Amino acid sequence: MSRDTSGSPSKKPPLPPGMVLGPDGKPCKICTAFRHWKPPTDNAKQPPSANGTDGPSPSQQKTAAMMAAFASGTGFVQPQSQSQPAAQALAPKPVRPANCPPDVEELGRATWTFLHTTAAYYPEKPTQTQRVNMLSLLRALPVLYPCSVCAQHLGENMKTRPPDVSTRAGLSRWLCEQHNEVNGRLGKETFECTVEKLDERWKDGPSDGSCD
Repeated sequence: MSRDTSGSPSKKPPLPPGMVLGPDGKPCKICTAFRHWKPPTDNAKQPPSANGTDGPSPSQQKTAAMMAAFASGTGFVQPQSQSQPAAQALAPKPVRPANCPPDVEELGRATWTFLHTTAAYYPEKPTQTQRVNMLSLLRALPVLYPCSVCAQHLGENMKTRPPDVSTRAGLSRWLCEQHNEVNGRLGKETFECTVEKLDERWKDGPSDGSCD
């Protein structure tokens, strides 16, 4: 362990909450959502407000609460004792500029969109060559996917439940179940893995014609 000039052990700065470490033990940006790349702003380090005190002035808090009320659709301001959470809800949140590299969430959405759509247009009766190619694509993901943590999970799942590339329906259902496993682990909503629902979502669109 390295030591500073005073002889005491040096301490590494704590990782921001939600930051994921890569296989090399270093922070992994592509494994982490953008909002976790940097730690939250320390209120103690914020510049003084215009009234000479730290933090927003009472009038600024009232304005923030009012804006929150209208944004939520209530149209009224809560009493001062209850308005603080509304003001906190308006605190600046990190917004990823459009020209930044993708984070784990954008990469995941793009990957799932590609896989589900590819499965939706997979042949009903694929040839042997088409089966081999699809299987090669799926087996390459745990090896090549940039997020090492995601790739490891997928690889482990594929060992216990290999991809079904025998038919379009089988492949679509397998991918849906894999996606649901990830969503369940992340506390997100799952999707109904019927052929009808999958085709509606990834190929045909809803029957009301809203996507036509």
